[in-house]
Amino acid sequence: MTRPTFSASALGLLALTLCPLLPMPAAAQTASSGPAPALVGESCSVPGLMEQIRRGLGSKSEAYKRYLRTLLRESAVTLPDGELRAAFERETNPEMAEHLAAALVARTERGLDPSAMQAVAKRALEEPNPTLRTAAIRAMRRTSATESTGDLYERLVRDASPEVRMEAATNLIEDNQYVYSGHHGPAADLAVTAAAASTDPKVTAKILGTLSTEVISPDSARRLETLLGSDEAEVRKAAATALGGVPAPQMASARESLRSMYRGERDPGVRKALLQSIAQLGFAGAIPELQQLRGIDPSLTAEVDAWIRVLSMNLQEWSLILREKQRLQQAP
Repeated sequence: MTRPTFSASALGLLALTLCPLLPMPAAAQTASSGPAPALVGESCSVPGLMEQIRRGLGSKSEAYKRYLRTLLRESAVTLPDGELRAAFERETNPEMAEHLAAALVARTERGLDPSAMQAVAKRALEEPNPTLRTAAIRAMRRTSATESTGDLYERLVRDASPEVRMEAATNLIEDNQYVYSGHHGPAADLAVTAAAASTDPKVTAKILGTLSTEVISPDSARRLETLLGSDEAEVRKAAATALGGVPAPQMASARESLRSMYRGERDPGVRKALLQSIAQLGFAGAIPELQQLRGIDPSLTAEVDAWIRVLSMNLQEWSLILREKQRLQQAP
C-alpha cells in the first residue's frame, strides 16, 4: 500500500534546519522559570545527536524529549547509514535503542534504504534482552512494518517474553487502526494470522477484540471460525466479536457458525459476544435468528430482547444500533 511521504530533499532541509538550533537540555528544563534557552551550534552527526539525546533523557520536559526523538528521526535522512546502524546495534540503553531504531525505520519509510527496517526487525527477533527487543518493536509502531517484514509478527507473538508478545500485538492493532484505518486487507489478514499463530490467549484476544475485519480474506474468516473452538473463553469471545465485521461474502458462513456455537456455549460473556455479532451481521434480518435463540439461556433473555427491540427500529448504521441499544438498557 502506497502512502504519501515527503521528498528526501525536503526532509534533509528540515534536518539541516533543526540541527543547528538544538537547545541545551539544562536550559530547556528551566525555560519556564528563567530566560529562553540558549541556542548552540550543533553538527548533524550520529555521535553529536546521540550525546544530546542521552543528556536529554534526564529532562523533566516531555515535550523536549519528544523534540529530541523527532530531531534524530528527521535527521536520519542525512546521517551516515553505517554509523547509524552501528550505533543502534551496540546500544544497550532501551530508550536510546528505541530512538536509534526509529531513525532507521524512518529511512525505510522515506524510501532511502529498504533494508534499514530489516535491521530493526532482526534485533527485535534476535536480541537476548527482552527489554531491548520490546524497544525495537515500539520503534516500528504506526509504520509500514507489517508490509515489509514478512512473518516478523507471527514470530514475535510466540516470543518467550510476555512483554514482547503484547508489544507486538499493540503494533498490529495500531498499524491497522492508524496507518490503514481498517481498510487494508493484507494488514488485517496479517493480524489475523498472527493472532491465530499465538499460543498466548491474552495476545490473541487483544488483537482480535479490536481489529477491523471488514476487508479480511476468506482464509482469515475461516481462521476466525476455527478460533471459535478455542479452549479459552477470552479467545472465543474475541473471535466471535471479530466475525461480526466480516465482508459480505463471508457473512452467511459466519452467521451459521455463531448461531450453532451459541447453543453449546456456556460462558455468558462469550454468549453476549455471539448475540452481538449475529445482530451485526444481519441487522433487522437477524431478528428471526435471535427469536429462535431466546429461550436457550434464560439469564440472557433480556439481552436477546434488547437486540430484537433495537433491530426492529431499522437503523442503517451499526454505530447507531450500538448507541441505541446502550440507551435502551440504561433507561430506568
